[in-house]
Amino acid sequence: MGFPKNFLWGTSISAEQVEGGWDEGGKSPVQLDYAIAARSNHGFRTVVYENADGTRGEMRTFAKLPEGAAYKIFDDLHYPNHDAADFYHHWKEDLALFHEMGFTTFNTSLAWSRIYPYGIQGGVNEEGVAFYRDVFREAVRLGMDPVITLYKYDEPVWFEETYGDWTNRGMIDEFEAFARVCFTEFGEYVTKWLTFNEINILQMFFREPGAQQEVYEKLHNQLLASARAVIAAHEINPELQVGCMIAGYCMYPFTPDPKDVMAAYRGFQRGFGYCADTMMRGYYPSYAETIRKEAGVCLAVSEEDRKTLMEGKSDFLAFSYYMSGTVTTHPDAEGALGNGLGGAKNPYLTYSDWGWAKDPTGFKYFLHFLNDRYQKPMFDVENGLGAYDVLEADGSIHDDYRIDYLRSHIRAMKEAVEEGVDLRGYTTWGGLDLVAASTGQMTKRYGFIYVDMDDEGNGTFERKKKDSFYWYQKVIASNGEELD
Repeated sequence: MGFPKNFLWGTSISAEQVEGGWDEGGKSPVQLDYAIAARSNHGFRTVVYENADGTRGEMRTFAKLPEGAAYKIFDDLHYPNHDAADFYHHWKEDLALFHEMGFTTFNTSLAWSRIYPYGIQGGVNEEGVAFYRDVFREAVRLGMDPVITLYKYDEPVWFEETYGDWTNRGMIDEFEAFARVCFTEFGEYVTKWLTFNEINILQMFFREPGAQQEVYEKLHNQLLASARAVIAAHEINPELQVGCMIAGYCMYPFTPDPKDVMAAYRGFQRGFGYCADTMMRGYYPSYAETIRKEAGVCLAVSEEDRKTLMEGKSDFLAFSYYMSGTVTTHPDAEGALGNGLGGAKNPYLTYSDWGWAKDPTGFKYFLHFLNDRYQKPMFDVENGLGAYDVLEADGSIHDDYRIDYLRSHIRAMKEAVEEGVDLRGYTTWGGLDLVAASTGQMTKRYGFIYVDMDDEGNGTFERKKKDSFYWYQKVIASNGEELD
């Protein structure tokens, strides 16, 4: 019983949240390079831009600039992405720390803007290719089998200026070209790939009624781009395995009211199944048209599109899981805030400082549900707790709260594996402190490794081991048996 001997243990990070070096090594800017941190725990980081008349404007990340506006760096603002955790200059030290913990894998995304800073037209940036080749070569030398994500919300701004956004099908060709370079250049070291990180984020966070046509057009093109990448990988090397990665969560009905039960399941269909069913099965699910009609969306899907989706279905299912949510049709229920899920607050659970529900039992349920639904190998790519950490006078960081969270989720994961769930690996989120994706904060810390940097850009980037570093080291050495 327990985890299989070849179970992969590690952590996940992402290029735009750890690398820094935003204008080094031939890299071009991405939209998040113009974003500042959120002003509250429950806000989102904000892009500050310049209007045509010289005034400043603000918008949520991943929105489009107003007509006549331009991206601009303002001297009086701090941009967390510019340095992030400075992995770009500390990667050897960080991989050595990962090795010390015993990692057998690690996940990161590639910065598209380091590989193709100005798209196909501008050509491949060999300096960026060399950087990632060095990182992956060293990871393999240290005994890690990397699982690498192609895209995590960081296409070059040049694409926005050239194509507008993902509603333009020209982006599909750009993504396939990017994927082919990565599969060819790094295939010697990386055999496990993910296409789009949490591809369903578009549906989860952009729900404005007037924006739904655009959301589903963008998503359709991203699903096609992912399928084209899978096809390309299998052409280049049949040994490459390419999975999808979906933002995961367990959704409960708040009451036994049948309307709550139906609302919870419809929420799963819309928020998770729409993407996962399409990418794992190779075609849009039967309920997809109903969801689009309810959103006021008319989507043209050609026979060529259908052929691409089927030929490019994913080899395995990867996902994140941080929390559960609770759905209700009853307006008097107390609301929850965590990560934009909304819904009702669950009285049976405790919540983090950012309003995220801690629910290891929901994790176990979610693993079983996905295993039964797809019957394909699975990989948990993200699971972790964002929290305030205190650096003590002696340099120690006592993060028992993080250990407690991870222990309970690994225990639930172990039970699910023992009960037949085909889970191949587990990478916690943010083994290295990084810029939080939603809020842009450095003080929302996830890592086993403390990075000396705050939300205002003060710090030395010195790395320090937290208590959780030594705890996870023991977990990995025992293959998940020693959790206390």
